[in-house]
Amino acid sequence: MTTHTPRDEQDASIIIRDAADKGTLLNVAGNGTKAPMGRPNQTDASISSAALSGITLYEPAELVISARSGTPVPEVMRVLAAKGQELPFELMDYRWLLGTKGEPTIGAVAAMNISGPRRIMAGAARDSLIGVRFVNGRGEVVKSGGRVMKNVTGLDLVKLMAGSWGTLGFLTEVTFKVLPKQERMATLVIRDLDDRQAIEALSQALGSPFDVTGAAHIPARNRSGGSTLIRLEGFRVSVDYRMNELKRLLKRFRFMDILEGVGAEALWQSVRDATLLTDQGNRAIWRISTAPTKGTDLVAQVAQSLDAQWFYDWGGGLVWISTPVEGDAGASVLREATRSYGGHATLVRAPAEVRSTLDVFEPQTDALMTLTRGIKASFDPAGILNPGRMYAGV
Repeated sequence: MTTHTPRDEQDASIIIRDAADKGTLLNVAGNGTKAPMGRPNQTDASISSAALSGITLYEPAELVISARSGTPVPEVMRVLAAKGQELPFELMDYRWLLGTKGEPTIGAVAAMNISGPRRIMAGAARDSLIGVRFVNGRGEVVKSGGRVMKNVTGLDLVKLMAGSWGTLGFLTEVTFKVLPKQERMATLVIRDLDDRQAIEALSQALGSPFDVTGAAHIPARNRSGGSTLIRLEGFRVSVDYRMNELKRLLKRFRFMDILEGVGAEALWQSVRDATLLTDQGNRAIWRISTAPTKGTDLVAQVAQSLDAQWFYDWGGGLVWISTPVEGDAGASVLREATRSYGGHATLVRAPAEVRSTLDVFEPQTDALMTLTRGIKASFDPAGILNPGRMYAGV
């Protein structure tokens, strides 16, 4: 397969315009760290943003950064850290889950709307993305949004590109708002709660005025008891006060510890990157978004039919589940569960032969699919950009 690596926006425009004229289907990629996600590649050639690298604007006083789409995420993080700043959302790193190498790109963060445990407080990439430049399926260069939030125009188009998985355009530059890096992180760990008790504790913490930035539950497994995690971040004095108040609020739950430092960071990284499930061998891994109050019932229904392992994030609103890869990798059971309790199930990891036969994303209603096809046609009339990556025939 031919791989095109445009050096600039105009080069990308020429490549895509030529592909549209010839009907050449293009796989839109960065460094390929998330290539095994979505439906398998159904394209004739690839266009990569790997050569579009470098930070084009950084104004620490204005809390804004712009970078070309192929800029490695670690480079962006290093530049921000040097000024005591960070991206507000937590960037999940899929490499450990998918077994890929290389460095993820900042463009892919926007294209996939990536987030982590802090989403409950700071939102996802979409919520911090304020500007994009991209080349659509006609080869036209499009600019939307801006560098100052109050002056942003075309913000809805910016949000539309976030999470589009390269099906609407080839991103060439992204602009994010940033925030000061948190001074301290502390985690309240409650031991030995079952799933329902844990979600109750997490819901109580999230409903408090103490600005919880992480709320997860790791069920008991392999002779180790369950751990319910509640994270606070901010100034040291503020974290001390809020932690004491949180312990008082949750005093009916016993066996509490406070975890800080490297151990706490590693624990939250394992939640963020779902590496808690990577010891499951060759199993399918699903990501389910649902109402926190419905998560335990949904999991219970799945566990009745499948040999499943799971943990909860976002206060119970995000459930990571591993299932046997045989057959449909548990798709029929999970889809039935989301129909019963509400939610969306996404197949994150499975062999290509399994992903090619399933709906990797939650199937859309007829009305939503009509809207999806209409948007795709307006941005990419020839249907050459990542065709079928999200839904068959789109």
